[in-house]
Amino acid sequence: MSHPLFDLAGRRALITGSSQGIGYALAQGLAEAGAEVVLNGRDAAKTEAAAETLRATGATVHVLAFDVTDHDAVRTAVDGFEARLGGLDILVNNAGMQHRTPLEDFPADAFERLLQTNIASVFHVGQAVARHMIGRGRGKIVNICSVQSALARPGIAPYTATKGAVANLTKGMATDWAKHGLQCNGLAPGYFETPLNQALVDDPDFTAWLAKRTPAGRWGKVEELVGACIFLSSEASSFVNGTVVYVDGGITASL
Repeated sequence: MSHPLFDLAGRRALITGSSQGIGYALAQGLAEAGAEVVLNGRDAAKTEAAAETLRATGATVHVLAFDVTDHDAVRTAVDGFEARLGGLDILVNNAGMQHRTPLEDFPADAFERLLQTNIASVFHVGQAVARHMIGRGRGKIVNICSVQSALARPGIAPYTATKGAVANLTKGMATDWAKHGLQCNGLAPGYFETPLNQALVDDPDFTAWLAKRTPAGRWGKVEELVGACIFLSSEASSFVNGTVVYVDGGITASL
């Protein structure tokens, strides 16, 4: 039997970008901890298929399709869901993208897409959901950061900038909203086997470098993010605010 502080029964969680990869794994983990989950993704058919897979496990799953980069669409979708089905207790801001190009050649349009998808979306969805949470005097927001919130690698400078911004926006959310009963924290994955990282996973030279660079000596598995997410989404983290939890096999701790 799990400790009651980690029990999410009766809670409802919206996870953006949750049709695959880290978002789907977190949605599955929150559902296993008792939460009702709301999946979101750009591809409606793919998101609905993911929802059906989760429902087959006995989870209560909704699909809420909206573009996380469209402020008005986000507000309309969140307000409509709250009016129809009830409050969102947990928000996991997971939607994100990557683009790898040396900085001197980085396309301006790709830079703008990264800004909108990785950081503006956290503002749009965070604000829309928090307005309802504030009225209820409670809520959990978990923003997915990265080891690139603290470190840089060649070829991904704009991505690094966005993830640094997510970490600081998390601090700002906590500073503004803790007084209203919200806990806003970041979860920063290291290098995990996901579709976003598939090109790196398939590169034997990169994998060899990563094994040497990471104290744990390997890629992370998405299931290894679930425990930290449950902690940040539950009463166990009732006095944790504005922090970033790194789940990275020790890569940010070691030279």
